[in-house]
Amino acid sequence: MKTPAPTEVKASALEQRHSNVVSGHSSERKPPVITGQCAEVYNLISQHQPLLSFVITAEHAIPEAAARVHNLRAKGFNILTTILPEVEFRGSIRRNAALYSLGSPEWPAPGFFENAEVSE
Repeated sequence: MKTPAPTEVKASALEQRHSNVVSGHSSERKPPVITGQCAEVYNLISQHQPLLSFVITAEHAIPEAAARVHNLRAKGFNILTTILPEVEFRGSIRRNAALYSLGSPEWPAPGFFENAEVSE
């Protein structure tokens, strides 16, 4: 007996209803295009998470890592920050180091569209 070829998986009726209530139309909500240093930071975090801010700045020559993370969050990406009280980096103890990782879902961050609709 032949098994049917896989088809596109559809969201459950509840997920579709929630998506329509939140967004108006489920097909309208797509992650924004990111470029430049924001795209580099996003790719680094997604590949190496959790990732120290010092690694982004020192090893990948992207200054102001926190500002790029802020820009990504403003676009709805779910980036989590853990502040480590002390970390050794390149032989020195650094205090209050940021460690970045991606939350689930990666986009949109929970509450992103609800907050955007309130401010409109």
